[in-house]
Amino acid sequence: MLTICETVESVREQVREWRQRNQNVVFVPTMGNLHEGHLRLVDEARQHGDRVVVSIFVNPSQFAEGEDFTRYPRTRDRDIELLTERVADMVFIPEISQMYTVPNLTVVEVNDLSGQLCGAFRPGHFGGVATVVCKLFNIVQPDTAIFGEKDYQQLILIKTMVSDLMMSVKIIGVPTVRSDDGLALSSRNQYLTDNQRKSAHKLYEVLKETRDLLKDTNNIEYAQLEQQQYNSLKQHGFKPDYFAIRDSETLQPPAADNRQQQLVILVAAWLGQTRLIDNLKV
Repeated sequence: MLTICETVESVREQVREWRQRNQNVVFVPTMGNLHEGHLRLVDEARQHGDRVVVSIFVNPSQFAEGEDFTRYPRTRDRDIELLTERVADMVFIPEISQMYTVPNLTVVEVNDLSGQLCGAFRPGHFGGVATVVCKLFNIVQPDTAIFGEKDYQQLILIKTMVSDLMMSVKIIGVPTVRSDDGLALSSRNQYLTDNQRKSAHKLYEVLKETRDLLKDTNNIEYAQLEQQQYNSLKQHGFKPDYFAIRDSETLQPPAADNRQQQLVILVAAWLGQTRLIDNLKV
């Protein structure tokens, strides 16, 4: 049976009870409005422990002024139904007052990683992400936490934070879940108009084209390819924030002479009023 918790103490009390039974805990943090991508994370969590905890919290500190915090879709009742069907053990749905004191003076920053790629276009975003995830880890005390690879920069940032702060949490990334046409599932996809949705898959098509060029071309100029594909997205009707080829572990620009380096292609682009992100490993 799914236990619904709304306070920090009720979560801690339940987790203590599980610990007394020598049961381990796997955690899936979300902002709700659950779709199949989130539910795949819950399924993965079930493979790694005895108890699965999901959080639903639209975190205000990761939204900048003018972003979509107030209109971000909130579907509590449906989310609870889906988690019950997926046999999660607990859902933590706190109010803002449970997560943030007034004033909240402590912020977790992962230097360098926070200010590049999406961070360059969303100042303060990753400080908000790292801070709330750190808080949630302290509340739930999980053995393992599951994150989707669609938010790839977030995944690397959380892994770095856990390593740097010596947290005893194992972080597992789960491959992106996609629609039949390749578009990465996202709560924000519902903002797309019908015509925009029909062309949104081209974001993934450009990623795949870039992957193939990286595999098949020797002595490639990464910056030139990035600019080429940036321009290609504009021709498809997108307004790109960035198109970047990076080392898949550090998110640093790749070494020009190292063809054995594991890479990831990352993109953020607007289609109308909707900002889409995606990535593809090479």
